[in-house]
Amino acid sequence: MRKEYDFTQSQKNPYASRLKRQITIRLDEDSITYFKEISEEVGIPYQSLINLYLRDCAAQHRKLDLKWE
Repeated sequence: MRKEYDFTQSQKNPYASRLKRQITIRLDEDSITYFKEISEEVGIPYQSLINLYLRDCAAQHRKLDLKWE
């Protein structure tokens, strides 16, 4: 390895805006268990599976049909 590197000619990552952002979200135990079970079946980490599901909901413009009584 070099002692110093020259980054003056470097460029910003053009995909930086598409990178994931870490957040904190509270989910109930049943939901987590559900996605963990599916993740074991399909071989995808459960957090990635939750992200894929939420992304699909957003892409399809799905809205929750919920009525409070």
